[in-house]
Amino acid sequence: MSESKAADGEMVILVSNDGEKFPVEKRVAQMSELVTTVTEDEGSNDPIPLPDVKSSVLQKVLEFCKHHVDSPMPTIEKPLKSAELSECGVPDWDTKFVQVDQELLFELILAANYLDIKPLLDLSCAKVASMIKGKTPEEIRKTFNIVNDFTPEEEAQVREENKWCEET
Repeated sequence: MSESKAADGEMVILVSNDGEKFPVEKRVAQMSELVTTVTEDEGSNDPIPLPDVKSSVLQKVLEFCKHHVDSPMPTIEKPLKSAELSECGVPDWDTKFVQVDQELLFELILAANYLDIKPLLDLSCAKVASMIKGKTPEEIRKTFNIVNDFTPEEEAQVREENKWCEET
């Protein structure tokens, strides 16, 4: 462990955008590069406000960090070989972790990006990619409730220009 990382037992308080306080081991919180930077720069025990993360999402993020603080998540192979994460080398715990509704999944992506937690960002983005893999544009639109605002002529033009994408 580098000198900048926290010793076991040292605590920080993370504060969600709705004011809920989360006391957490500093070494767990420092899975976030944002938290690492803040704790190194400030060097104080002040609560750390996280204005872009609501409490329900922060709770889920911390669950991930606690699980992986001592057992780093393996790298996810890209591109995904399958629409099933478990067939892409993702451990069972992580596969189950991202079996959440779409709203929470997208909030996890935003939180992982904001907090700069690369393994969580990779996992949650891989989950979205697995939801898209092997589907037609129409199926993707249905999965994510996307309205097709192309005219038939525009859609035909886009398909023609991107024919190479559909070749296997």
